[in-house]
Amino acid sequence: MSSNIQRLIDIMARLRDPAGGCPWDLEQTFRTIAPHTIEEAYEVADAIESGDMAAIKDELGDLLFQVVFYAQMARETGAWDFDSVAGHISDKMIRRHPHVFGDAVVATADDQTARWEEHKARERAEKAAAEGRAPSALDGITPGLPALTRALKLQKRAARVGFDWTEADQILDKMEEEIAELRAELRAGRRDPARVEDEMGDLLFVLVNLARRLEVEPESALRGANAKFERRFRQVEAFLAAEGRTPTEATLDEMEAHWQRAKRLERQNEAAE
Repeated sequence: MSSNIQRLIDIMARLRDPAGGCPWDLEQTFRTIAPHTIEEAYEVADAIESGDMAAIKDELGDLLFQVVFYAQMARETGAWDFDSVAGHISDKMIRRHPHVFGDAVVATADDQTARWEEHKARERAEKAAAEGRAPSALDGITPGLPALTRALKLQKRAARVGFDWTEADQILDKMEEEIAELRAELRAGRRDPARVEDEMGDLLFVLVNLARRLEVEPESALRGANAKFERRFRQVEAFLAAEGRTPTEATLDEMEAHWQRAKRLERQNEAAE
């Protein structure tokens, strides 16, 4: 094992040592660490978006530390350790790449994707059989995923068995139907918050499906929209600050005018690059 990997494992063991370890680390459990793991994964994604290789290395280290943390907690109960985690994923990768580690032949990346899904489907079917239940095309899609990501995975899995629209226009028609249903709920004499939430969820689900059909990664698209909104709103604040005002001192129409100004400035800068 790499000396640095072993060093990190030893550091984690010291942090969890009841005799002189870190009080915070000693209090942690799988459940309390899970939110930190999710946060670290997003920070890796943010670093990748920035293109900063030093930041990517730093964030990957933080994410690796999460794995070592779980492994140490499991080792303390005798369940498993870091080495067995590494061994398990190694076995899985060899099993799922018979064209690399065996005699199978895969000609293209698309063929490999199809083989990969076949292997995973077999594994899911074997797990369902072991648990005494009927297999489903939706097995193995983690409930704890962010809703946007999980919606995309559910739709992709259903599409593999033919439950899918074939044209974007069909999805646009469905989106208009869902908008009409949401509008009807909003116009109801007595608005039912649960019904509004239900219709809003349907609309979001259809939007994810449209993104999938158009080969747009919805999470990436929304992250881009978030970044654009933040960039333009900060510019609106800057315009107002130059006037000696803050957003709370401006009307919506005034802020909208500055928003349009921010958009024009941004497009001019893009055209000049």
